[in-house]
Amino acid sequence: MNNPLQTLSARYGARYRWLLLISVMVGVMASIMSSTIVNVAIPGMSHHFSLGQARAQWVSSGFMVAMTVSMLTTPWLLARYGYRRTYVGTMVMLLVGGMTGGLANAFPLVLIARVAEGLAAGVVQPIPAIIILRAFEPHEQGRASGLFGMGVVLAPAIGPSIGGVLVDLFGWRSIFFMVVPFCLVSIWLAYKFVPTTAPGGVVAAPSDGLDWRGLTLGTVGTLCLLNGLVQLRGDAPLGAALLLAGALVAFAAFLAWQKRFAAAGGTPLMNLALFQHRQFAMGSLVAFIYGTALFGSTYLLPVYMQVGLQLSASLVGTILLPAGIVLALTIAGVGRLADRQPTWALVSIGLALLAASFALMTVLHLGSGVWLLALFATVGRIGLGFILPSLNLGAMRPLEKALIPQGASAINFLRMLGGAAGVSLCAVVLEWRLAAHGDSFANADSSAERLAAFDEVFGLLAALCALAICAAWQLREKTPRNPDALPAR
Repeated sequence: MNNPLQTLSARYGARYRWLLLISVMVGVMASIMSSTIVNVAIPGMSHHFSLGQARAQWVSSGFMVAMTVSMLTTPWLLARYGYRRTYVGTMVMLLVGGMTGGLANAFPLVLIARVAEGLAAGVVQPIPAIIILRAFEPHEQGRASGLFGMGVVLAPAIGPSIGGVLVDLFGWRSIFFMVVPFCLVSIWLAYKFVPTTAPGGVVAAPSDGLDWRGLTLGTVGTLCLLNGLVQLRGDAPLGAALLLAGALVAFAAFLAWQKRFAAAGGTPLMNLALFQHRQFAMGSLVAFIYGTALFGSTYLLPVYMQVGLQLSASLVGTILLPAGIVLALTIAGVGRLADRQPTWALVSIGLALLAASFALMTVLHLGSGVWLLALFATVGRIGLGFILPSLNLGAMRPLEKALIPQGASAINFLRMLGGAAGVSLCAVVLEWRLAAHGDSFANADSSAERLAAFDEVFGLLAALCALAICAAWQLREKTPRNPDALPAR
């Protein structure tokens, strides 16, 4: 019996791997859009269900926790059910979650729908990196990463704009239905181009059971971490300390269990043997810090523009739009560079530009021209364009084929964990520095003291990016790559 992957390759020829990548890219775009666009619907949803700020926040937090933890299950699901069943299953869950959220008449049902969408988004997001490293030749992997990166960037760039129009015309429920056409198209493409095999072309087969103990410990640790960081923003320092301590205990227990479970012959959620590869370990550190800086700045920049510089919401969107377009173009160009240039150098350049963008923000004041703000934001987006197509390739190319699914899952998990922590970190430090400068958001007008508080947070993000450059230098390949790490033809 022919291998399904070989059959599809024979049917569609050399272009098949590109059709496969585009097929899963549509689903990932849908999952990313569902994670970002819901913020537009929160005000209307809060009014409809009479929600307080804390309950409304769980719409985003529930999605984030579910997405972060479920990334660890992707390798097991692929090995157990294969590409197509896993991918189609996530798209069906995303579809059902979107329709349930849009039709719900009770907030708990909306929350359940968001958690379901988060679970689907987490499982599907590591899949393209696995495909790029397994289905493409080394000289094509950068170009494939660039194509995929453009799609990933376009989803959050255009999503909120379209979402704002939908909310104005049809109300908050329309936001949940926006993923439906993407899910339907992705399911159709999956049955046409996605193979039924597991990674590497082997037939999916029964395997060890899912590591439920590890999944539970990871979930508890992530929940404690996110809630502890949120508590730091309130007036409950003891509760925050207890939750953060609980996160440390849960993550320590998670790592100990992963080691023990692997030693006993089981299949852990996170294979700690990955971190014996220097490049992967350093790439994971870069991913965590990069996630902290990226998600933190995504929160900080709009707040800075509106509350610090007193710009209107519509002007903020106008300022950030050119930067988003430049980001998409940069990713496409750098993807081709990644096929010829060392990835550690591209990642380092990107981190340096991102650090420079944050540092440049500190020279702005209330009288600064808007064009300067747009320019500095664009510098940061160019930096992101250098990092996005290069980091996964640099970290995972040295891995043996069998470890690539685990590697993609682990590095995405750490990036999202860093991102979740980054938003709260920026919010906590900002409120701390505002109080230190004798200001607060309760004051309607901005001041030099308020801008000084923002400058210190931007300085923190610049320092984090500079620290990540030290780890990025360790992505250099000191020995020839393991032939077993080359992707299958």
